[in-house]
Amino acid sequence: MTDHKQRVDEATGTHLVGHEWDGIEELDTPLPRWWVYIFAATVVFAAGYVVAYPSFPDVGGSTGWSSRGELDEALQAQTAARAPVVSAIAVTPIDQLAGNPQLMRSAIEGGRAAFKVNCVQCHGSGAAGSKGYPNLNDDDWLWGGDIASIQYTLQHGIRSPGSEEARFSQMPAFADILSKGQISQLVSHVQALAGQGKPNATGAALFAENCASCHGDAGKGMREQGAPNLTDGIWLYGGDRASLTQTIAKARYGVMPHWNDRLDEATIKMLSAYVHSLGGGEANPAPQPDAITAGAESDEAPKS
Repeated sequence: MTDHKQRVDEATGTHLVGHEWDGIEELDTPLPRWWVYIFAATVVFAAGYVVAYPSFPDVGGSTGWSSRGELDEALQAQTAARAPVVSAIAVTPIDQLAGNPQLMRSAIEGGRAAFKVNCVQCHGSGAAGSKGYPNLNDDDWLWGGDIASIQYTLQHGIRSPGSEEARFSQMPAFADILSKGQISQLVSHVQALAGQGKPNATGAALFAENCASCHGDAGKGMREQGAPNLTDGIWLYGGDRASLTQTIAKARYGVMPHWNDRLDEATIKMLSAYVHSLGGGEANPAPQPDAITAGAESDEAPKS
């Protein structure tokens, strides 16, 4: 057998390694020396770089520099730069922010950033919501759309476990109260209230007996109860017949978490300002002495 080390390619004068594929043989061409030297230099450089700038968390190199440390310094610098504005927002009553346009703009931009971190998971990046999650761009509010009401909702949540001051309402499941036929009549009446069908006398009677106490005789809703307006064509869970049947028969029980134990006061104010600025925010209502007295006497009245 011929030793492949003894065989030389006639065209190049290079030894053959003995591998052959369809008549094509592999040459034993050595790497250029300059390439070998550069490769060795990069290995040495890499070893030194790891010693000087290790990539392991919480491990400082010989230079004392780390990317995590650099990030911490940058964050601290940003926090220090924002501190005066954040402090000013924190000490300014929520209903007085609008009186300082520059501070209000800062609050809105801060709220925009906080919204992307804490709220988009449910309300979406554009705050348009989805089924079961309110659209914050429209002017339909279950509990009030002035900036103080929004702040209260953010602080204490809606039916949020662990928050004694959370806004709370509970619609009964009428499948346990009414027959399927009655629920069907009631659905027809609710659709008629929104202009989606003809008036239904039987459904109207059922509505007056079972629903008007929360939604009002005309179906306009009651914010004190968190009961939605049924006449505006805006539906949280859908206004088609199947969705309304599900809502009336089984009821809904949406929950929004309370944020007062997760976010600081200034951040909640900034979020309130941002949500209020989206397009559906309402003007702050003028305080009414009778309403204030009633609120003080009622444990269920919102405290904002």
